[in-house]
Amino acid sequence: MTVWPVQHAKARFSELLDACQREGPQVVSRRGTEAAVLVPIEQWHRLQAAARPSLKQLLLASDARSEELVLARGGGRRRPVVEL
Repeated sequence: MTVWPVQHAKARFSELLDACQREGPQVVSRRGTEAAVLVPIEQWHRLQAAARPSLKQLLLASDARSEELVLARGGGRRRPVVEL
């Protein structure tokens, strides 16, 4: 990955974008510290899909968290009964 100082990234954004599409992720640094990464959109979509499991994966997971989904009962307030 190539590291671009923020001043160069701003001044040569088109080059940064072309390098990202041609070579892959590009790092932008601010004051010598890595601050951000520009990634191609295809890679971004793959990362997003991998980070979000499907419903099927959640249901088939061995560490199912069903006990956390059940709400405690009796904690709500009841409305007063109005006599007709």
